Amino acid sequence: MKFHTVGNESGKVIVLIHGLLNPWQIWMDVANAFSEEYYVVIPELDAHTQEEPSHFISVEDEAAKIHDYLIQNFDGELYMLCGLSMGGRIAAALAGLQGISTEYLVLDGAPLLPMPKIVIKFMTGNYIRIIQKSRKRDPKVLENFKKDFLPERFLEDFLRLAEYMDELSIKNILGSVFSAFEFRRYDDSCKILFMHGTKGNELVSKKSAVKMKEVNPQTNIRCYNGYAHAQLLSFEQSKWIDEVKDFLENQ
Repeated sequence: MKFHTVGNESGKVIVLIHGLLNPWQIWMDVANAFSEEYYVVIPELDAHTQEEPSHFISVEDEAAKIHDYLIQNFDGELYMLCGLSMGGRIAAALAGLQGISTEYLVLDGAPLLPMPKIVIKFMTGNYIRIIQKSRKRDPKVLENFKKDFLPERFLEDFLRLAEYMDELSIKNILGSVFSAFEFRRYDDSCKILFMHGTKGNELVSKKSAVKMKEVNPQTNIRCYNGYAHAQLLSFEQSKWIDEVKDFLENQ
């Protein structure tokens, strides 16, 4: 794992955690939008490093590594903690660890409920094939990337991480992300925004949001009708930034 930073070093800290198969650069527009006032930290998660191999063990292991970095560098004090998809699962776990205090927790499409093993097995095989074909620069896979996954400007960043991603890490990621999550009651001062779409596997995120609100009534749920998983942040970053700023300003 590596950590990238940008912004006002004297400002409050914002942490942005990317999702599965996302390069850390997916957050740069968001980081720049907050960089004048805040100090932004972007972890480059294990199995997603672009310069050397690294291995993903579990969500809990990733959260622990980020926890230790934040304790050592910022005494665990955060202004905002954001996570996309898998990153949302990690953020939700991180926010509940001892020593971490955040004013705002933003979860976008976070899968916090378990999935059947047969579904996890299918998804694992599918992601492994995507990585294998990406390494070979398969035209269909690359075209689908630009159409459904991320804008073309992130393609080269994705291909760099694909070179180092190993099959065991993919298995560990899917098995860990879609295992049962221990919902915790966060401090009332931690305001939560849970964002999700309505298409495809967003049903998991929708149910996760409802459960989060049951445990933490201060949760604000925003549903984006017709949007697929992670679509808002991936393809409409200006709108995502506006939505989050509106949440921050109206709490």
